[in-house]
Amino acid sequence: MRVLFVCMGNICRSPTAEGVARAIRARRGLVEQVDIDSAGTHGYHVGASPDSRSTATAKRHGVDLAGLRSRQVEAADLDRFDLVLAMDNANLEDLLALKVRHGGPAEIHRLLDYAGGGEVPDPYFGAGDGFERVFDAVQRGCEALFDDIEARLRPAD
Repeated sequence: MRVLFVCMGNICRSPTAEGVARAIRARRGLVEQVDIDSAGTHGYHVGASPDSRSTATAKRHGVDLAGLRSRQVEAADLDRFDLVLAMDNANLEDLLALKVRHGGPAEIHRLLDYAGGGEVPDPYFGAGDGFERVFDAVQRGCEALFDDIEARLRPAD
């Protein structure tokens, strides 16, 4: 199973989701069964490390974002990944438009569709606890996502 998390610039929400998903994958013993990556719908920050506020928030929760670098989503991702998960409706629309133009078998959803719906808010220009809210939403979404992945990976009786 191959999973791609997508936000706008790939420096706040989607790298946080990638880091959280990697931690959950390890805890659930699925390192060999699940590949994880992240990307952005825009190329504003290609090659950049995650935002320092995302990195600090993740670190407080025991999640390491070191080594992650921003990249822009590309049409080939819709062939490479089984699940492409948008952080919000705007990202979802961009991904669905890419799929219309280029095709590909990837399923495209919002991450929080696995946890009752909603969007992961963009904390980039905000203040206060925005990055904590992102982490909490991503954690909730990724736990529910991995419940779904485990069900998909179970052999049929």
